[in-house]
Amino acid sequence: MSIFSHRRLHATLASDASGSLAVSGAALVFIEATGVEQAGRISPTDVGLWDDATQEAIARTLRDIRSFSDTPFAIQLAHAGRKASCRQPWFGGGQLSLEDGGWQTYAPSPVPFDPKDRAPQELDQAGLTRIIEAFVQAARRSVDLGIDAIELHGAHGYLLHEFLSPLSNQRQDSYGGSLENRMRFALEVFQAVYEEVAGKVPVGVRISASDWVDGGWDVQQSIRLSQALKERGAAFIHVSSGGLSQAQQIKNEPGYQLPFAQAIKHAVDVPVIGVGLITDPQMAESVVASGQADLVGVARGMLYDARWPWHAAAELGAQIDASPQFWRSQPSRLKTLFTNNIS
Repeated sequence: MSIFSHRRLHATLASDASGSLAVSGAALVFIEATGVEQAGRISPTDVGLWDDATQEAIARTLRDIRSFSDTPFAIQLAHAGRKASCRQPWFGGGQLSLEDGGWQTYAPSPVPFDPKDRAPQELDQAGLTRIIEAFVQAARRSVDLGIDAIELHGAHGYLLHEFLSPLSNQRQDSYGGSLENRMRFALEVFQAVYEEVAGKVPVGVRISASDWVDGGWDVQQSIRLSQALKERGAAFIHVSSGGLSQAQQIKNEPGYQLPFAQAIKHAVDVPVIGVGLITDPQMAESVVASGQADLVGVARGMLYDARWPWHAAAELGAQIDASPQFWRSQPSRLKTLFTNNIS
């Protein structure tokens, strides 16, 4: 199965040193939320790509993985903005104080995500230029690493999303106010990255299609953004939602974000990745077969079950590639599950 024409599935991860997802049968594995500068990390332990040391750390892992797997890898380049400097969720989350190892955060406006947080520093023109260059440098390093695709993280209340939403962007200059102005910074980041890597790797964007708050970012604005990204060469749009405001009202249920993906797919001629509590293979198959999205992203489900694509292929009566060391593991009732099993 191939990523576009035969409904092969896609997986995301934050860290996979063991390479388990690289031998899962996923068509594409994303290294998620990779900070383009130290201040852009969500937590102190986040992966980053801003200097030679961070590049070599990723390179070591990729060299190990590529010794036993040819699964393509993409990287999600990110800046957490005002949601940076946080404890890991399993340690309670929340913003780290400066005394506990936290750092100054940055945003379009000095409005914290949580009223209890330190106010972020409003980015001036020098700060905007610094961050654009950080994205460009990280993209260049991604190409040097042999990464197969780049995704810019414009979702979940992080910096690019903060500029897009009127709830977090209260600027009075050319980066705030109108939709055109609020889209300006995200489009400048995309344009700079695209020009740096054009012809080398595809570049897409992950967006939150709705803030789930009245008066916030919504699907119609997301369509306008997606159209502008397509005009500038975007290879795909990865459609999620939420994460910007504590006032969000989300009804979590399987497929709850798919209507956003479908609306963007119908309005913009660009491949769309759909996500949202999709854990059932039949549901994943129907998403693509019905035209709601071109690809399906499976994240938490595959962190729980790193062989999810194998099990999905078996349930759907399909076949899937597997590394030779796994060929003898297929059950007797599934002797043709692995397409490259020569035994």
